Amino acid sequence: METGEILVIDLFAGPGGLGEGVSSCVNENGNKPFQIGISIEKEPSAHRTLTTRAFYRKIYELENGLDSYNSYLNGNITRSELFKRFPKQAQEAKQETFFAPHTLGEDNSDIHARIRELVASHGTRPKVVIGGPPCQAYSLAGRSRNAGIVDYKAEKDDRHFLYKEYLKVISIAQPDVFVMENVQGILSAKVGGEVMFPRILKDLKAPGRVTKISSPKYKVFSLVVNADDPTNPTYADPKDYLIRSEDYGVPQARHRVILLGVREDIERVPGTLLPREDKTTVEQVIADLPALRSGFSKREDNAKDWEREVSKNATRVKKLLRKQFDGAADLDLTPIKNLPRSAALPVNEPLLMPEHLVEWYRNNAPMCVLNHETRGHMDSDLLRYAYSAAFTILSGGISPKARDFPADLAPAHDNWNTGTHADRFRTQVANKYSTTVTSHISKDGHYFIHYDPKQCRSLTVREAARLQTFPDNYLFEGNRTQQYVQVGNAVPPYLAQQIGKVVMDLLSQIE
Repeated sequence: METGEILVIDLFAGPGGLGEGVSSCVNENGNKPFQIGISIEKEPSAHRTLTTRAFYRKIYELENGLDSYNSYLNGNITRSELFKRFPKQAQEAKQETFFAPHTLGEDNSDIHARIRELVASHGTRPKVVIGGPPCQAYSLAGRSRNAGIVDYKAEKDDRHFLYKEYLKVISIAQPDVFVMENVQGILSAKVGGEVMFPRILKDLKAPGRVTKISSPKYKVFSLVVNADDPTNPTYADPKDYLIRSEDYGVPQARHRVILLGVREDIERVPGTLLPREDKTTVEQVIADLPALRSGFSKREDNAKDWEREVSKNATRVKKLLRKQFDGAADLDLTPIKNLPRSAALPVNEPLLMPEHLVEWYRNNAPMCVLNHETRGHMDSDLLRYAYSAAFTILSGGISPKARDFPADLAPAHDNWNTGTHADRFRTQVANKYSTTVTSHISKDGHYFIHYDPKQCRSLTVREAARLQTFPDNYLFEGNRTQQYVQVGNAVPPYLAQQIGKVVMDLLSQIE
């Protein structure tokens, strides 16, 4: 297959994790067969990130392309100045992301018209639709929030039916293959007492039945379990469609339902993902990033005051922990002096990073670490962070629950002792893969405490992006809160690349 031979239509794209992984696939001839024709995203900051990344993919191999991009990353030129240096590629990148944020279900006339143009110009060459309809209505957290809404009716929540917008695009584009991603909660979500997943599967297999557009039928495969009958793939358990990202080199327990649809007339059977024997850990992928200090959120911030506060906390934490652990007295909690709050510095040598991820993260890496800036925290939370991180070290990798915190460290929350939020403060364990990075990381850092008590902080956007396997030169646009949301909602690009290779191998067999 030649470079750009497979047209990709990317829906509900977010900051572009799925598209990044797929478009990075290289075949045995050194070509990149996937070419994103259109990426649809409604959130403005994510759309801006998408466009910047689309532009990067178009210029980095051009003369002065990478140097110019790095000048933007280093703050030497503006984004507008960068785009003006390569006007043709800038126009192509803007066209790829459809010039502005668009919403499926609201802007369908324009979106569908553009997709028809792309499909017509692409001719008989392969086409792929990818994307994950927003999952708030299906996620367990979203369902919990909905349950607290007076008179909430799931059948009246349009978010339960956004997958039908995906069906419309499949009916219009009639791709050879589609990849649809969603949260684990989609397997058990109900509307009007009906479990939705069997209906979604049925609709994906025959999209024209729902959209009333003449369309081929599809076989829907798991990417991790071989089908009982490849001609009519069936699986014993809906969880057979569930991918556990930590099994495939991603340093995160991200469990997602990912469906692989293959047009019914295609007789080839797709392969499955190959699990890695060793799990990738948090420390392996963030230890080389520059150490930072947190800041103060409720008072004037400066390094000396922070050092004094953290030193005072260290003494108190050690005293508390000596009552629980024999080795607490030997634990060094002295804060690192003169730490910055952000890093305009190169990364250190990736001494701990697994070989398969070094090139993935570091290819065309910039001279400075992007999106690596700490939050400010309340004094009381700095103390709890230090306690949680130190407890996790002394316990051999167990983040403390509410019951483990001394009474005088308990926050003033009515539900602290109810068990409802027992892990309100959660340290990401150094020698394990992380818990799921979610958009909640934008609210506060309590669930994402750095394992190093000397830094006494929550994870930065870049550290969260490392856990999501975004390359180091992937810039997240927008303010810090928007950046966290983008990272939390994304598909891990390294996992997406592996999915892309399954699709690429399947389509090359057809050719």
